[in-house]
Amino acid sequence: MKQVVWGLVILLVILHHDVWLWDDPTLVGGFMPITLLYHAGISIAAGITWFLATRYAWPEGLDGDAGIPEADA
Repeated sequence: MKQVVWGLVILLVILHHDVWLWDDPTLVGGFMPITLLYHAGISIAAGITWFLATRYAWPEGLDGDAGIPEADA
């Protein structure tokens, strides 16, 4: 699964550079430029990829305390 997450990250990096929509004046729903909608989709995909990375590719042993003593209340 770790390789899938890395593949998704690389795919998102490639898709983020969208030179094919720069000059497209199309409005989606009559109000949203297609480029803005495209980047909203990329942002949602990035959030899902980050969730998958933290769920399946996070290194073991990093989720405990960092050795910081708790303050006495």
